[in-house]
Amino acid sequence: MLYTVDVNKIRLDVFLSERADISRSQAKSAIEKDGVEVDGVLHFKSGFELREGNTVEFLPKPAIPLDISAQNIPLDIIFQDEYFAVIDKPRGMVVHPASSYKGNDTLVNALLFNLDSLSGINGVVRPGIVHRLDKDTSGLIVVAKNDEAHRSLASQIEKKTARRIYIGLCDGNIKQDSGTIDAPIARSKRDRKKMAIDAGGRRAVTHFRVLERFKAYTLVRFELETGRTHQIRVHCAHIGHPIVGDPVYGGSQKLCSDGQLLHAAQLKLKHPHTGEEMSFTAPLPTCFKEALKTLRKK
Repeated sequence: MLYTVDVNKIRLDVFLSERADISRSQAKSAIEKDGVEVDGVLHFKSGFELREGNTVEFLPKPAIPLDISAQNIPLDIIFQDEYFAVIDKPRGMVVHPASSYKGNDTLVNALLFNLDSLSGINGVVRPGIVHRLDKDTSGLIVVAKNDEAHRSLASQIEKKTARRIYIGLCDGNIKQDSGTIDAPIARSKRDRKKMAIDAGGRRAVTHFRVLERFKAYTLVRFELETGRTHQIRVHCAHIGHPIVGDPVYGGSQKLCSDGQLLHAAQLKLKHPHTGEEMSFTAPLPTCFKEALKTLRKK
């Protein structure tokens, strides 16, 4: 479909959302994954600024049928009421089906079986999903059970009033006891499956504090101020201390070869209906505990 820009200074993702009748997140995903042509030039930045008179060519890919049936997969449900649930997601579980993963063993498949309702804001493919965790990151994820809760929880994450705290094991010895990594992140120009530090990317801020030091590793507490894709993993690699077990961003494989040692350990938010301050924690998974036990013996 060919569109002519009739306003000046508008973001590419905003323009596509309005003209192609898709959500802004769908527009952003399409741009960053496959690129969109502007005046015959392919662009991969959702924030690219359009000018009046530009021509935008957008060819949406046909929807791929996905298996989103309920599956009897056990879940560790930390909390639930009629508004939302908090799940301790195991490492290795994909959050929702996608064109890149068509399995029927995702968190969404399990949620459809284990919960009595899910919000419909994200449609049939991602019902209830307010935020995501990488496949090989374990820990807490919040799920909305109705649209009211979904809007509230999503707003808390966007406005940074919800707090998300992670524990990770990093390669090497981080010299500072604490600090902040403030480096913008965008889709990698070399590998579209990866993220990278990019001056033209979206601002990404991660606060960290060292919990324990080992000879060749550092146990670290991370708190997200922003929530970019792969943020902690990219930021750790950027400062030269990738997450252990993360082959995508250069993590060592000696202690862990089947996924990174990164765990969403604590979640603080307000109840989407009552406004009550709530806090949830999830213990480190067995594989993570075993790695630390090994290090502490040395």
